[in-house]
Amino acid sequence: MNGMITRKEVEKVQEEWGIGLVRMGSLADDPNALDEAVDFHLDQLYAFDKGTVLFKPTLAATTPFRMDKEGARSYFIGGNPSYSEDAGFALKKWKAVRFVNADIILEIDRAIAMGTYFFTDGEGQETRVEYTFGY
Repeated sequence: MNGMITRKEVEKVQEEWGIGLVRMGSLADDPNALDEAVDFHLDQLYAFDKGTVLFKPTLAATTPFRMDKEGARSYFIGGNPSYSEDAGFALKKWKAVRFVNADIILEIDRAIAMGTYFFTDGEGQETRVEYTFGY
């Protein structure tokens, strides 16, 4: 039986997304563990196995839209010659991610959240970025 997605469920996924990003950065010096972490992150929090995902990396300009797991993976950890602009967003070794939702639209089987998230670096400085995520 399908049901309405709750605000609490969306917020939990946002928290997991932030934890996954921080984890990837913490594993930057261990390529095998990093590969496992990015695959886990993409497999758990994106639906690449179910079809097209509309992935728009915040800092990508040359290839701003990524419709497959390979493109998303490159954005997070770089190293893919097909996406030469990617330096690895997760490899900046963020210490925390904080979501501030402007609003969340809840529906049966899906939700959309829009707002601002803040990435905290090793010096405690925050980088502010706007987002829209579908769940």
